[in-house]
Amino acid sequence: MNPGIFLIQDNEDLIEMNEQAYDSEKLLQTWLAKYPALLVGGQIDSTDPRRFLLIEQECGVPSEEAGSERWKIDHLFLDQEAIPTIVEVKRSTDTRIRREVVGQILDYAANVVAYWPAGHLQSRFYANCEACDLNAEEKLSEFLEGELENDEFWQKADRNLQQRKMRLLFIADVIPEELRRIVEFLNDQMDQTEVLAIEIKQFVAQQGLKSLVPRVVGQTTKGRDKKPGAFRNAKKTEGSFFDEMLKNGSSDDEVELARKVLAWSRTIFSEINWGSASFSPILKYGLEHSLNPISVYTSGKRALNAKIRIRFLRMMRKNPPFDLLEKRLDLLHRLNQIPGINLPEESIDRMTTIPLASLSEKQSFSQFTQIVEWIIQEVKAAKPTSQGKF
Repeated sequence: MNPGIFLIQDNEDLIEMNEQAYDSEKLLQTWLAKYPALLVGGQIDSTDPRRFLLIEQECGVPSEEAGSERWKIDHLFLDQEAIPTIVEVKRSTDTRIRREVVGQILDYAANVVAYWPAGHLQSRFYANCEACDLNAEEKLSEFLEGELENDEFWQKADRNLQQRKMRLLFIADVIPEELRRIVEFLNDQMDQTEVLAIEIKQFVAQQGLKSLVPRVVGQTTKGRDKKPGAFRNAKKTEGSFFDEMLKNGSSDDEVELARKVLAWSRTIFSEINWGSASFSPILKYGLEHSLNPISVYTSGKRALNAKIRIRFLRMMRKNPPFDLLEKRLDLLHRLNQIPGINLPEESIDRMTTIPLASLSEKQSFSQFTQIVEWIIQEVKAAKPTSQGKF
């Protein structure tokens, strides 16, 4: 059956795509592991599309303290906010998809909160990467796109798990009406956990081409409004950031220096994005392009509570001409001219940090602001094309 899906090839031939059932549940599971984008994060959250990092397939869950694995989660993901996302996959031909699967996934959720120790998510990710011959640190850094440091991400994941900030996803080729009603009910009732279903239909052409069409099911206005800021970006403010600095034990000098960076940022950037423990100056330029070269954050886990992130990795991927090796080396050299800063050369391919206190001297602060203003000039000179690409 063709519900109206066609593919136009380069030679302008029109290819008809017909809906076809999956040969096996395992095939859909394999595609989800290989292509996490099938979880359609833009449909889950249109204002801040979710991205997903696979932690493990067939992830074991115990039913008692230090017990053996009693169940297996089909897929365990974390999104960019480190929210654990449990995925259970069923074909529509499996009668368990109507009711039994609900109890199954709730068993998983209840027991991972009770019996997974701190650091379990990180250890499973590292073990999975090792088994696949992947560098775990590099894979995570690539996923985070310079938004968080790796250790911060794992701390946040453990905190989300213990606070029951989770996401439960039912995946099938067809979501039956009975399951949709249960998902909507659970999503409306649960404050800390988001419950959704994703229907992923498969369409096949005679030429062997395949198309997958995902659709999120089960979202309600009431359910969205009940969820905490970890899901819906609760409003963060300047006040909450500086409260967090004081909570983390920042000195009066650090607080004053952060205010100084903020005041300067407001003179040359378009807007400031706030987190509870960070702020990021954003410059809008060209068409829909933005530049976010630095952010200031505070953490009580470090000897120096306040730091500045230098987003080499983000600029490399999003902001020409800093996709060029020589341009990033130039930026590194300029930063290392500031007294007390000595970043290694490998910093140019990742996010790195400098202590906020390293800018306490007037000359150092001036050097830093001139470097950031130089970054802006270089990026603006590499103008976007009218098609929205560089």
